[in-house]
Amino acid sequence: MAKFRIVLHTSNKRKDGSNPVCLRITKRGKLKYIDLKLSAFENEWDTNADRFKRDKRVNPNYESYNNWLISCEERKNEVVNKFMKAQVDWTLNQFEEEFLGISRQGKIYDYWVKQVEDLKSTGHIGNGKVYERDLHLFCKYDSKAKERLFSEIDVKYINRLNMAMEKNGCCGNTRMHTLKTLRAVINKAIKEKAASNNTYPFGKGGFEINKLAEETAKRYLLPTELELIKNSPQQNFVLERARRIYLFSYYCLGMSFVDMANLTTDNLEVLATGTHIVYKRQKTKNAKNVKPIKIFVIPAIEELLEWFKANTPQTGKYLLPIITKEYDGEQLYEHVRCRYKRINANLKKMGKTLGISLNLTTYTARHSRFSFLLKFKYLQTFVA
Repeated sequence: MAKFRIVLHTSNKRKDGSNPVCLRITKRGKLKYIDLKLSAFENEWDTNADRFKRDKRVNPNYESYNNWLISCEERKNEVVNKFMKAQVDWTLNQFEEEFLGISRQGKIYDYWVKQVEDLKSTGHIGNGKVYERDLHLFCKYDSKAKERLFSEIDVKYINRLNMAMEKNGCCGNTRMHTLKTLRAVINKAIKEKAASNNTYPFGKGGFEINKLAEETAKRYLLPTELELIKNSPQQNFVLERARRIYLFSYYCLGMSFVDMANLTTDNLEVLATGTHIVYKRQKTKNAKNVKPIKIFVIPAIEELLEWFKANTPQTGKYLLPIITKEYDGEQLYEHVRCRYKRINANLKKMGKTLGISLNLTTYTARHSRFSFLLKFKYLQTFVA
């Protein structure tokens, strides 16, 4: 059973010699003090009444201060009753969050917007764009999204949101990715104490996001189709450049387009076993304990690099003709996205010319390489 008492926290003395007035909570041998935003000197405090002494000569504001402490007592009782009705075996941190009103004050929209801004300002442009897109969907399917409080995002709310998206034609994978972003926002808010976990809608007994996943169509080429691409140089320079970028991705263990775009001469390292491309994925390079990926430069890769060097304009130190302007930040991100669409459009044209039924993109190079490596049990976790 929990015990509560308003006390003068004498072991926490302030610079002026006064002590904070706190709500002391004891539960199962654990102790927490919640600062009630008042302070007093020891001669001002009545330890029997747990209030300021009723003496204006000692403290002329004792009456208003004691009224504030009465309201704190009432607030404490409200929180206890709320937990009792919900049958919540609360922790000291949960009580503090509820008592201070954090869960009531926090609006998820404002916090989400701040996450987008933080991601972009720290160079995580792609992830910031994903959060921005999912925030748009969140607002689209909830007309009150901008006023929605964290405490309102419970399992029932998630079920309604998922149903609204499904009725409007959103596929399972779209709903899954949007709800994963929502979950990430809530998790971060709880960690930063900007929200309470009392109504947390995910986890054990909550909404199961992964059940929304749908199997996508296979996006890898047949061995004969790969050989056709390898052995079919294009007369059209734009298509030939796209073909070679496709093959570069394939030979480099299915390297992603963004990672290819950011390769520079600094990523070429001569090791004891020969020349390697050594890099970290743009997606995870800032994660803890991420090790660099090392790809041995086989003759096919070397020939492609020589061709790019001899036949395409070089921008700075970049190895491939993808980034063609000296941009940075969001401008660079948009430039790479534009080049991605253009090269994929050219691959699609080439695929039709060669009679390949699958819609040819750099992504199929990635999946085709994965398929080959899985077949021969060579796939490493770092390229997953």
